[in-house]
Parts: sequence; C-alpha cells; structure tokens
Amino acid sequence: MSIICELADLQKLYHRRVPKMFQGYCESGSWSQQTLAENMSDFQAIRFRQRVARDLEPRTLQTTLAGIKSKMPLALAPVGLLGMQHADGEIHAARAAEKFGVPFTLSTMSICSIETVAKATQAPFWFQLYVQKDRAFTKQLVERAKAAECSALVLTLDLQMIGKRHADYRNGMTAPPRLTLPNIIDIARRPRWALNMLATKNREFGNIQGSAAAVEDMNDLMKWVGASFDTQLNWDDIKRFRDLWDGPLIIKGIMESSDAQECVKLGAEALVVSNHGGRQLDGARSAISVVPEIAAAVGNDIEVWMDGGVRSGQDIIRARGMGATAVMVGRPLVYGLGALGEAGVTRMLELFHEEAELTMAFIGHREIAQVSREDLLVRSGGGDNPFG
Repeated sequence: MSIICELADLQKLYHRRVPKMFQGYCESGSWSQQTLAENMSDFQAIRFRQRVARDLEPRTLQTTLAGIKSKMPLALAPVGLLGMQHADGEIHAARAAEKFGVPFTLSTMSICSIETVAKATQAPFWFQLYVQKDRAFTKQLVERAKAAECSALVLTLDLQMIGKRHADYRNGMTAPPRLTLPNIIDIARRPRWALNMLATKNREFGNIQGSAAAVEDMNDLMKWVGASFDTQLNWDDIKRFRDLWDGPLIIKGIMESSDAQECVKLGAEALVVSNHGGRQLDGARSAISVVPEIAAAVGNDIEVWMDGGVRSGQDIIRARGMGATAVMVGRPLVYGLGALGEAGVTRMLELFHEEAELTMAFIGHREIAQVSREDLLVRSGGGDNPFG
C-alpha cells in the first residue's frame, strides 16, 4: 500500500474504492459549483506570518467545543449516507473519533441508526437534526438522541429544501443503489466495497424508515427530502426544539449576522458558519469569508465554528485566526472512510493534527488559544503586495 502522507492520498484511494454514484454525492456541489470552489480557494488567499526564535515546547491543540473536551478544534461533521461510502461507515467514523479524541456527529440521514451507533461505541456522540413537517417524528428523533445519551444536538437549518445537485440527478443516487446496468458494472469494479456491503444489514436510511408515508421510495434522498422537510420552519419553531433539548445546542448553516444573533437569543452554545459545503445555494459567499463578520457580530456570546473548504490542518489555523473557535470536516472524513474505513478516518485526523501543530509552531505559538488575526495576511487585491 502506498504511503498516506496527505489528504490527497486518501482522496485518490477513495476514488478507486467507492462507486461513482457516492463519489458524486460527496464531491459535487450545486448548480455551477461556484461556492464549492470558492470555499477552498478563499482559504488559499490567506497567508501566514512566520516567526522564529520562540520557545515552542510543549505544544497543544487541545480545546473545548461547546463545553466538551477535544484533542484539537475539529469535529467530524454530519454526513448523510456515510454508510454507503463504506459498510457501517457511521460506526467506523464514530469509533475513530472516539479513540482519537474529537467529536463525531451522526446525521439524521445516516445509514446506521442512532441506536446502532450507540450500541457499537463507548463515548457519547453528537446527533444532527433536520426539522420535518411531521413534528411528532422530529420530536421522536430528539428523544431517541437523548435515550442514546448523545452529548450535543446539532440543528441544521440550511436544508429546508434540497439544492440543485446535478450529479445526484444524473447518477440517480439512492441508498442502496439501484441495480441498473451502469451501476452493476461500476460496483463490479469495486469488489472490496461490494463484499463489505453484502456483509452488513445496514443499507438503508436507518433513522427515517417509515417516517414519510407518502413517499413510495424511501431510499431516494431527494424525493424524501422534498416530501418531508419543513419549508415553513421559523425561529419560533426552533425555540420549541431548543426547549426539548437540555444539553449543548449547536446551530449549523449560518451565513448572516442577523441569523447569528437569533442563535444567541436561543441560548445555543455554538453556531456553525456553513453553506452546506457548496451543496445548497450556489453563489453564496464562501464560509471562511463570512467568519470574521459573524465573529465580530456575536463577540463572546456564542462560539463561532465553520465548515466548508477545510482540507488540511493548516486550514484549522487559518480558521482560528479569522475568528472561528473550531472547524467541522465532512469531505475529508469521507475520503478517509471510503479509502480505509476506520483506519482511514484515523489517518485523516492524524494528518490534520500534525499539520495544525506544525503550522502553529511556525507562526510562533505553543497553544491553539494564542492563534489570532495577527498571525495572518489576507489577499486584499492587486499590486506588488496583494496581502494586507
């Protein structure tokens, strides 16, 4: 096996091992994918100030996220269909996070159910909630998360309807995949994936089966979302769900200061600046470009996290310097999982930790709390020195 020394190595292996349908679900954005691209390119417009002759021992990235200890300022983001990227994928990812010492977030749209993951793990994980038209079922999901002793609720607000995702339409993306001739040929070329999937019983949406009676095909994500997700959701509704949950609340999908202020009013412990990885509103601003604005608007009233475009440990340091407390990562999680299962997720986390710690040292710090805007230069335009 080739040496895994950067995320790109895991990504290449992921592409070899996972069917194209699920690669497309992971890698693509919506519409023309402008926001997807800028999520990454705007990180690259941020430069570091290198400092020397500093005492750099000992070093630590350890922090707390919504009051929960974490080995570094990173949590594994909720990713739908994770169990289609690798058999029992949610279990593998949760175990890797547990052993490494960072939070794992289980998606409402997971293949393995809340109860299945809880039974297979020791440490509490987080649960991500989508509010649906069927409020009784949504409440039931919260109660199931409580019963499983999930340690935080991540309420995602930017998917009341699904974005125009051309790749998923072209691929006819379902879970499990329909046995069309192109799919059969593609799967046959990936025997490791196929054999692992045949060996598990977890091949459908574990949390939602039977929750939308009007949908004939419960395995079709787009049809289920269209029939089930609540397009009338408002802040008053969200307050009622805040009242149902007595643990840490994290609100995800915030891109405007006015919405960030609503999170503060609700008493949420954290918000996540996020455009859903460029998979919802194309043409929205990149997540990293919005962080300073929202961090300034809320001050110390709430933790400001971000996701979208994070592809290395260096990006963790960039995000911290721009005002984010932490990052969440989705696609890097998928690359590691699809490539090598639990070992791949662990390797991804190791890489991000190593890269973040080294970068922190090069800019002259021993502790992650010391990183600030003074450590960065951000591209401001043309001229001899575009970084100001």
